[in-house]
Amino acid sequence: MSTKMLSHPQRPAPLLLALTGLTILFLLGPILVSVMAGLVNNYRIGLKSGLTLKWLEQVWANYGGTVWLSLQLALLCVLAAILLGLPCAYALARSRSRLARSFEELLTLPVAVPGMASALALLLAYGSLQGFRQSFWFILVGHIVFTLPFMVRTTTAALQKRSLVDLEEAARSLGASFTQIFFGILLPAILPAVVAGSLMVFTLSLGEFNLTWMLHTPLTRTLPVGLADSYASMRIEVGSAYTLIFMLVILPVLWALQALARLLEKQYGN
Repeated sequence: MSTKMLSHPQRPAPLLLALTGLTILFLLGPILVSVMAGLVNNYRIGLKSGLTLKWLEQVWANYGGTVWLSLQLALLCVLAAILLGLPCAYALARSRSRLARSFEELLTLPVAVPGMASALALLLAYGSLQGFRQSFWFILVGHIVFTLPFMVRTTTAALQKRSLVDLEEAARSLGASFTQIFFGILLPAILPAVVAGSLMVFTLSLGEFNLTWMLHTPLTRTLPVGLADSYASMRIEVGSAYTLIFMLVILPVLWALQALARLLEKQYGN
Protein backbone atom coordinates (compact mmCIF):
# COMPACT_ATOMS: atom_id res chain seq x y z
CA MET A 1 0.00 0.00 0.00
CA SER A 2 1.50 3.33 -1.05
CA THR A 3 2.17 6.28 1.24
CA LYS A 4 -0.25 8.36 -0.84
CA MET A 5 -3.09 5.96 -0.11
CA LEU A 6 -2.30 6.03 3.62
CA SER A 7 -2.21 9.81 3.84
CA HIS A 8 -5.37 10.35 1.78
CA PRO A 9 -8.21 8.10 2.98
CA GLN A 10 -10.91 7.34 0.46
CA ARG A 11 -13.92 9.61 0.37
CA PRO A 12 -17.36 8.13 1.00
CA ALA A 13 -18.96 6.72 -2.13
CA PRO A 14 -21.52 8.98 -3.84
CA LEU A 15 -24.21 6.37 -3.25
CA LEU A 16 -23.46 6.34 0.48
CA LEU A 17 -23.58 10.14 0.61
CA ALA A 18 -26.88 10.17 -1.25
CA LEU A 19 -28.34 7.55 1.10
CA THR A 20 -27.18 9.53 4.14
CA GLY A 21 -28.71 12.71 2.74
CA LEU A 22 -32.03 10.97 2.06
CA THR A 23 -32.04 9.53 5.59
CA ILE A 24 -31.44 12.96 7.12
CA LEU A 25 -34.18 14.43 4.95
CA PHE A 26 -36.53 11.61 5.97
CA LEU A 27 -35.87 12.33 9.66
CA LEU A 28 -35.84 16.12 9.61
CA GLY A 29 -38.29 16.81 6.79
CA PRO A 30 -41.50 16.40 8.83
CA ILE A 31 -40.02 18.52 11.64
CA LEU A 32 -39.15 21.33 9.23
CA VAL A 33 -42.64 21.22 7.72
CA SER A 34 -44.16 21.42 11.20
CA VAL A 35 -41.95 24.37 12.12
CA MET A 36 -42.95 26.18 8.94
CA ALA A 37 -46.63 25.57 9.70
CA GLY A 38 -46.23 27.39 13.01
CA LEU A 39 -44.66 30.44 11.40
CA VAL A 40 -47.10 31.16 8.55
CA ASN A 41 -50.50 32.83 8.63
CA ASN A 42 -52.21 29.91 6.91
CA TYR A 43 -50.68 26.46 6.60
CA ARG A 44 -52.79 25.49 3.55
CA ILE A 45 -51.55 28.48 1.58
CA GLY A 46 -47.99 28.16 2.87
CA LEU A 47 -45.32 30.84 2.68
CA LYS A 48 -47.49 32.88 0.30
CA SER A 49 -49.74 33.72 3.27
CA GLY A 50 -46.83 35.48 4.98
CA LEU A 51 -44.75 34.82 8.06
CA THR A 52 -46.05 35.58 11.55
CA LEU A 53 -45.28 35.09 15.24
CA LYS A 54 -48.90 35.34 16.38
CA TRP A 55 -49.26 31.58 16.78
CA LEU A 56 -46.22 31.45 19.02
CA GLU A 57 -47.63 34.29 21.09
CA GLN A 58 -50.98 32.50 21.37
CA VAL A 59 -49.33 29.28 22.48
CA TRP A 60 -47.21 31.06 25.07
CA ALA A 61 -50.23 32.92 26.43
CA ASN A 62 -52.31 29.74 26.75
CA TYR A 63 -49.67 27.12 27.54
CA GLY A 64 -46.60 28.97 28.80
CA GLY A 65 -47.05 27.47 32.26
CA THR A 66 -46.53 23.98 30.88
CA VAL A 67 -42.98 24.90 29.85
CA TRP A 68 -41.86 25.76 33.38
CA LEU A 69 -43.76 22.82 34.87
CA SER A 70 -42.11 20.38 32.46
CA LEU A 71 -38.64 21.80 33.07
CA GLN A 72 -39.08 21.60 36.84
CA LEU A 73 -40.40 18.07 36.52
CA ALA A 74 -37.51 16.92 34.31
CA LEU A 75 -34.82 18.54 36.49
CA LEU A 76 -36.27 17.12 39.71
CA CYS A 77 -36.54 13.75 37.98
CA VAL A 78 -32.84 13.89 37.11
CA LEU A 79 -31.95 14.82 40.70
CA ALA A 80 -34.06 11.97 42.10
CA ALA A 81 -32.62 9.51 39.58
CA ILE A 82 -29.09 10.41 40.65
CA LEU A 83 -29.81 10.25 44.39
CA LEU A 84 -31.71 6.96 44.12
CA GLY A 85 -29.96 5.44 41.13
CA LEU A 86 -26.30 5.70 42.17
CA PRO A 87 -26.63 3.76 45.46
CA CYS A 88 -28.79 1.19 43.70
CA ALA A 89 -26.30 0.89 40.83
CA TYR A 90 -23.38 0.43 43.24
CA ALA A 91 -25.21 -2.29 45.15
CA LEU A 92 -26.06 -4.13 41.91
CA ALA A 93 -22.56 -3.74 40.48
CA ARG A 94 -20.86 -5.17 43.57
CA SER A 95 -23.37 -7.86 44.48
CA ARG A 96 -22.97 -11.40 43.15
CA SER A 97 -26.26 -12.79 44.47
CA ARG A 98 -29.06 -14.12 42.30
CA LEU A 99 -31.46 -11.79 44.09
CA ALA A 100 -29.51 -8.76 42.80
CA ARG A 101 -29.63 -10.13 39.25
CA SER A 102 -33.37 -10.72 39.55
CA PHE A 103 -33.88 -7.19 40.86
CA GLU A 104 -31.85 -5.83 37.96
CA GLU A 105 -34.16 -7.60 35.53
CA LEU A 106 -37.24 -6.28 37.34
CA LEU A 107 -35.96 -2.74 36.81
CA THR A 108 -36.81 -3.05 33.12
CA LEU A 109 -40.50 -3.61 33.83
CA PRO A 110 -41.47 0.11 33.93
CA VAL A 111 -39.79 0.50 30.54
CA ALA A 112 -41.36 -2.61 28.99
CA VAL A 113 -44.85 -2.02 30.38
CA PRO A 114 -46.93 0.63 28.54
CA GLY A 115 -47.01 4.01 30.27
CA MET A 116 -50.76 3.84 30.71
CA ALA A 117 -50.44 0.54 32.59
CA SER A 118 -47.85 2.06 34.92
CA ALA A 119 -50.09 5.08 35.45
CA LEU A 120 -53.05 2.83 36.27
CA ALA A 121 -50.93 0.99 38.83
CA LEU A 122 -49.97 4.29 40.47
CA LEU A 123 -53.59 5.41 40.50
CA LEU A 124 -54.65 2.18 42.19
CA ALA A 125 -51.86 2.49 44.76
CA TYR A 126 -52.06 6.21 45.59
CA GLY A 127 -55.29 7.44 44.01
CA SER A 128 -57.09 7.55 47.38
CA LEU A 129 -54.65 10.19 48.64
CA GLN A 130 -56.50 13.16 47.15
CA GLY A 131 -53.98 15.84 48.07
CA PHE A 132 -51.11 13.82 46.65
CA ARG A 133 -53.13 12.60 43.65
CA GLN A 134 -53.84 16.14 42.45
CA SER A 135 -50.34 17.49 43.05
CA PHE A 136 -47.26 17.98 40.92
CA TRP A 137 -45.46 15.36 43.06
CA PHE A 138 -47.72 12.55 41.89
CA ILE A 139 -46.58 13.05 38.30
CA LEU A 140 -42.97 13.30 39.50
CA VAL A 141 -43.26 9.88 41.17
CA GLY A 142 -44.58 8.45 37.92
CA HIS A 143 -41.69 9.93 35.94
CA ILE A 144 -39.14 8.62 38.45
CA VAL A 145 -40.60 5.12 38.18
CA PHE A 146 -40.35 5.33 34.39
CA THR A 147 -36.86 6.87 34.08
CA LEU A 148 -34.93 5.43 37.04
CA PRO A 149 -34.01 2.17 35.23
CA PHE A 150 -32.09 4.15 32.58
CA MET A 151 -29.89 5.81 35.22
CA VAL A 152 -29.34 2.54 37.10
CA ARG A 153 -28.46 0.58 33.97
CA THR A 154 -26.05 3.21 32.66
CA THR A 155 -24.15 3.70 35.93
CA THR A 156 -24.15 -0.01 36.84
CA ALA A 157 -22.32 -0.80 33.61
CA ALA A 158 -19.72 1.89 34.40
CA LEU A 159 -19.21 0.64 37.97
CA GLN A 160 -18.69 -2.95 36.80
CA LYS A 161 -15.53 -2.15 34.82
CA ARG A 162 -12.69 -4.37 35.99
CA SER A 163 -10.19 -1.50 36.24
CA LEU A 164 -12.52 0.40 38.56
CA VAL A 165 -13.10 -2.66 40.75
CA ASP A 166 -9.34 -3.18 41.07
CA LEU A 167 -8.81 0.48 41.93
CA GLU A 168 -11.50 0.29 44.62
CA GLU A 169 -9.95 -2.83 46.15
CA ALA A 170 -6.52 -1.21 46.18
CA ALA A 171 -7.88 1.90 47.92
CA ARG A 172 -9.67 -0.24 50.50
CA SER A 173 -6.50 -2.23 51.21
CA LEU A 174 -4.73 1.06 51.94
CA GLY A 175 -7.32 1.96 54.57
CA ALA A 176 -9.58 4.31 52.62
CA SER A 177 -13.13 4.61 53.93
CA PHE A 178 -16.19 3.95 51.78
CA THR A 179 -16.92 7.69 51.61
CA GLN A 180 -13.40 8.42 50.41
CA ILE A 181 -13.59 5.63 47.84
CA PHE A 182 -17.01 6.56 46.51
CA PHE A 183 -16.59 10.33 46.29
CA GLY A 184 -12.85 10.41 45.62
CA ILE A 185 -12.49 7.54 43.15
CA LEU A 186 -15.73 6.04 41.89
CA LEU A 187 -17.86 9.13 41.36
CA PRO A 188 -15.25 11.06 39.32
CA ALA A 189 -14.63 7.95 37.22
CA ILE A 190 -18.30 7.38 36.36
CA LEU A 191 -19.26 11.03 35.87
CA PRO A 192 -19.56 10.62 32.08
CA ALA A 193 -21.99 7.74 32.66
CA VAL A 194 -23.94 9.82 35.20
CA VAL A 195 -24.23 12.68 32.69
CA ALA A 196 -25.28 10.25 29.95
CA GLY A 197 -27.92 8.79 32.27
CA SER A 198 -29.07 12.28 33.23
CA LEU A 199 -29.45 13.15 29.55
CA MET A 200 -31.69 10.14 29.00
CA VAL A 201 -33.73 10.82 32.13
CA PHE A 202 -34.20 14.49 31.25
CA THR A 203 -35.31 13.86 27.67
CA LEU A 204 -37.60 10.97 28.61
CA SER A 205 -39.23 12.98 31.39
CA LEU A 206 -39.69 16.05 29.22
CA GLY A 207 -41.25 14.08 26.39
CA GLU A 208 -43.27 11.51 28.36
CA PHE A 209 -46.95 11.63 27.37
CA ASN A 210 -48.85 8.37 28.00
CA LEU A 211 -48.16 8.12 31.71
CA THR A 212 -48.49 11.87 32.25
CA TRP A 213 -51.77 12.08 30.34
CA MET A 214 -53.41 9.68 32.80
CA LEU A 215 -51.89 11.28 35.90
CA HIS A 216 -52.24 14.99 35.10
CA THR A 217 -54.93 17.42 36.22
CA PRO A 218 -55.89 20.75 34.56
CA LEU A 219 -53.37 22.43 36.87
CA THR A 220 -50.52 19.99 36.19
CA ARG A 221 -50.34 19.83 32.40
CA THR A 222 -46.89 19.23 30.95
CA LEU A 223 -45.52 20.17 27.53
CA PRO A 224 -46.56 16.94 25.75
CA VAL A 225 -50.06 17.02 27.28
CA GLY A 226 -50.48 20.67 26.28
CA LEU A 227 -49.21 19.81 22.80
CA ALA A 228 -51.86 17.10 22.44
CA ASP A 229 -54.55 19.52 23.65
CA SER A 230 -53.46 22.19 21.19
CA TYR A 231 -53.53 19.78 18.25
CA ALA A 232 -56.94 18.42 19.23
CA SER A 233 -58.77 21.66 20.00
CA MET A 234 -57.09 24.39 17.94
CA ARG A 235 -55.75 25.15 14.47
CA ILE A 236 -52.89 23.16 13.00
CA GLU A 237 -50.78 26.34 13.09
CA VAL A 238 -51.16 26.53 16.87
CA GLY A 239 -50.10 22.92 17.33
CA SER A 240 -47.11 23.45 15.06
CA ALA A 241 -46.12 26.60 16.95
CA TYR A 242 -46.29 24.54 20.14
CA THR A 243 -43.94 22.00 18.55
CA LEU A 244 -41.49 24.80 17.76
CA ILE A 245 -41.58 26.02 21.37
CA PHE A 246 -41.01 22.45 22.54
CA MET A 247 -37.89 22.24 20.38
CA LEU A 248 -36.62 25.64 21.52
CA VAL A 249 -36.93 24.50 25.13
CA ILE A 250 -35.34 21.07 24.85
CA LEU A 251 -32.56 21.54 22.28
CA PRO A 252 -30.34 23.98 24.27
CA VAL A 253 -30.50 21.71 27.32
CA LEU A 254 -29.64 18.64 25.23
CA TRP A 255 -26.70 20.40 23.60
CA ALA A 256 -25.40 21.57 26.97
CA LEU A 257 -25.62 18.07 28.50
CA GLN A 258 -23.98 16.49 25.46
CA ALA A 259 -21.15 19.04 25.60
CA LEU A 260 -20.68 18.31 29.31
CA ALA A 261 -20.60 14.56 28.63
CA ARG A 262 -17.93 15.00 25.95
CA LEU A 263 -15.87 17.24 28.25
CA LEU A 264 -16.00 14.72 31.10
CA GLU A 265 -15.17 11.86 28.75
CA LYS A 266 -12.05 13.68 27.54
CA GLN A 267 -11.02 14.60 31.09
CA TYR A 268 -11.50 11.19 32.68
CA GLY A 269 -11.07 9.02 29.59
CA ASN A 270 -14.03 6.84 30.55
